[in-house]
Amino acid sequence: MKIHAPPCLLLCFAGYFSVLAVVLKTNNESPWTDEFDKIELSCLIESISTTNPRIEWKKITNDGPSYVYFDKRISGDLENRAMIREPATLVITNATRSDTAKYRCEVTAAEDQKSFDEIVIDLVVRVKPVVPKCSVPKSVPFGKSAELSCVEDEGFPKSQYQWFKSREEIPTDPKTSHTFFNSSYLLNAETGTLKFISVRKEDAGEYFCRAKNDAGYAECPPQMMEVYDIDVVGIVLGVLVVVVVLLSITAGICCAYKRGFFSSQKQTGNNYKVPAKGDGVDYVRTEDEVCRSS
Repeated sequence: MKIHAPPCLLLCFAGYFSVLAVVLKTNNESPWTDEFDKIELSCLIESISTTNPRIEWKKITNDGPSYVYFDKRISGDLENRAMIREPATLVITNATRSDTAKYRCEVTAAEDQKSFDEIVIDLVVRVKPVVPKCSVPKSVPFGKSAELSCVEDEGFPKSQYQWFKSREEIPTDPKTSHTFFNSSYLLNAETGTLKFISVRKEDAGEYFCRAKNDAGYAECPPQMMEVYDIDVVGIVLGVLVVVVVLLSITAGICCAYKRGFFSSQKQTGNNYKVPAKGDGVDYVRTEDEVCRSS
């Protein structure tokens, strides 16, 4: 025999148990904000019967959870930068990049049959990129390779990179642009490198890089890159001139040796020879010669 309870009794029975359970919800499980702005981590109590529940907030990182709201006081990283808006919403008044983390709202209601509930909120604080460091070669030989680099480490999320030539954006694929159709390069938006495989005269110009993310962008000052021809004829002539000069110097040294300019023999007392007596000349011997002959 089945007993059918009146609908009002079932509703009252369900309502009774719902009142005896603490239930939480949030308006946004993945909020975001820009650095130094205000952000709310909503923790709403849908049902509760306990008049004075215990509310706690914890920040969850790789090092484990740590309190940011405990015993009705803000603590830890958020001290002096946050407050609780009744009943349990956490309001960060000046968010910083270090606040990016998961946060857990915990409510304990001792008088409820289901006395505990929690929700986890994933907060992202976006950081605008700073001016990137750009490296552009000042001059490159025609037909040679060249690499331009762009680096920025402060932005969050991680920056993406764009390169510009004469204020016109350089596309990832040169074939999609009439301006860069004949250029041969590789552009990596993740690393910020722009590699020319073989530079042309048309590649000369002013280049600058832009680092951007969801929070904004920053650009480095434009830098000039010149492309010059390699003067093969001039190089060959220069080498020939050097060879001729070296040959001339060598020939001059050989002639000098032959003429005795570099003779190392000196007229000393040991190798002195008496000059021969000329015909019809009375030669008078010196005292030294007399000594040597005796």
